[in-house]
Amino acid sequence: MDSLTQIALGSAVSLAVMGRRTAPWKAALWGAVAGTLPDLDAFIDHGNAIANMVEHRAESHALLYLSLFSLPLGALVARLHGEQAGWRRWWLAMWLALVTHPLLDGMTVYGTQLWKPFTSHPYGVGSIFIIDPLYTVPLIVGVVAALASGPPVGARWNRWGLALSTLYLAWSAGVQQHVTGVAMASLRTQGLPVQTVLVTPTPFNTLLWRVVAVTPTQYAEGFYALADGNRPMQWTVHERGTPLIQRYGTVPDVQRVARFSHGFYRMRSRDGRVFVTDLRMGQEPDYSFQFDLGTPAQLDAGQPEVALRGQRPDIGTALAALWRRMWGHAGGSGPFGAGTAP
Repeated sequence: MDSLTQIALGSAVSLAVMGRRTAPWKAALWGAVAGTLPDLDAFIDHGNAIANMVEHRAESHALLYLSLFSLPLGALVARLHGEQAGWRRWWLAMWLALVTHPLLDGMTVYGTQLWKPFTSHPYGVGSIFIIDPLYTVPLIVGVVAALASGPPVGARWNRWGLALSTLYLAWSAGVQQHVTGVAMASLRTQGLPVQTVLVTPTPFNTLLWRVVAVTPTQYAEGFYALADGNRPMQWTVHERGTPLIQRYGTVPDVQRVARFSHGFYRMRSRDGRVFVTDLRMGQEPDYSFQFDLGTPAQLDAGQPEVALRGQRPDIGTALAALWRRMWGHAGGSGPFGAGTAP
């Protein structure tokens, strides 16, 4: 999730744990610090753009390492504030603020390596977008109220913020399962030889969902809004670049993208250069993680030249189309596919 959300979550969790045992500002401050720390790995250069994508949310998001780190962090905070008698409570607050960060990240589609060093598998439920105001705002309101009002009124506001945000996460997972069922039924009517399906929300909401279905040689993209009801989904089918995958699928950087994306990737050639794209984040034709691997000659020589070439849509056009499509109206030829006529 975005940094503001992680700061708000860390503060809210720490405030809830510490209660009246320390000043609210102390709990909120150190909760925010602990909620931010795991993302500092974004400043580490792992060698190239693909390695940076794959190694983000790795050791710094591992539950075991964060649990071990929480003990000295809690003891340090207690000592700094002269509250050594309550160091166990500070340890619990710091532990929860640290581990809720990767657990929340695991609800997004990106992928979080929660169980390192035992496995590097990137877990990602994909039921919530990386920025979602309906999750973040209750946390912020609760924390601000706790700081402004103090206990017991502020504490109640903070608990309500945590409860509402958690219920929203549960809602997102439930809606994801519903949309998965709708998408699978639609794909069966299309007769596509689907291998795997991805269902994830579009930006900033859980009312409009994007579905990607991968076949051995193609991928289909469709959108479903809860407002669509029983209207049939519409799909656009695209080539995955099978000849390029067969030719370069053993290149380590391509294998990294294939493994990290759980098979939701494509390869294309353009202007004499070869590209590999993670299909999970973005939509046709704009994707956040599209990588230029260099020329075929460089790849054949085992010397890819990796550079991130992500594309973003026009924000104004995309937001207007997103708002219309969320309520079941037609996207026309623009983003987010078709719905009903406005």
